[in-house]
Amino acid sequence: MNQTSLSTSEAAIVGRLMKRDRADFSPELSREILSLQLGPEDQARMRELSLKAQGGSLTEEEQREIENYRRVGYWLGILWSRARLSLKRAGGDAPHEHRA
Repeated sequence: MNQTSLSTSEAAIVGRLMKRDRADFSPELSREILSLQLGPEDQARMRELSLKAQGGSLTEEEQREIENYRRVGYWLGILWSRARLSLKRAGGDAPHEHRA
């Protein structure tokens, strides 16, 4: 891939960093990663922001805040995916669904 055609979005950069085809976490690390989740306060705040976004009433600060949650969710999704694949390749069971 030529340098000028590489996407420089955060999602693309993180995807390349994590090398999606690799699944080399230990089973212990994989289980620890799969246990990561946002706390109740963050989950409540995300629901609040989501409702405001659906109503079209987010302030600029809230838009930045919801974008931060989205980026963290993306990171978690990549880590969870790689952890599930690592467990599968190690012959272990992994939960199928996570939500940030």
